[in-house]
Amino acid sequence: MKPPSQRQLRVGEEIRHALGLIFERGDFRDPDLAAAHVTVTEVRASPDLKHMTVFVTPLGGGDAAPLLAALKRATPFLRGQVAKAVRTKYAPDLAFRADTTIDAAARIEALFHSPEVQRDLERDED
Repeated sequence: MKPPSQRQLRVGEEIRHALGLIFERGDFRDPDLAAAHVTVTEVRASPDLKHMTVFVTPLGGGDAAPLLAALKRATPFLRGQVAKAVRTKYAPDLAFRADTTIDAAARIEALFHSPEVQRDLERDED
């Protein structure tokens, strides 16, 4: 698999910032989305920059399913807002996904502090 180009990374980051500002304003008609505190952790752009995968997590953790449902309903509005904020040839299609990296990091951290791993680490130091 080919790594993303500098252009893909740059446009993805611009869209991440634009979405962050849109969520910060919070002027949504959908009450589920208006009350939500969303963190946009990453935006991955397709090579043609027409499709963006937006990774989100509820601020403070919690279940992302209601947030993803609200974002899916608001996708046309968000696409229009992104098109106004970021100058690209095409208004990109947005696909929202839950970011699970924070959960994975917490699991790894818990493993490092488990008694079995601590015992193995102490044994390696001897």
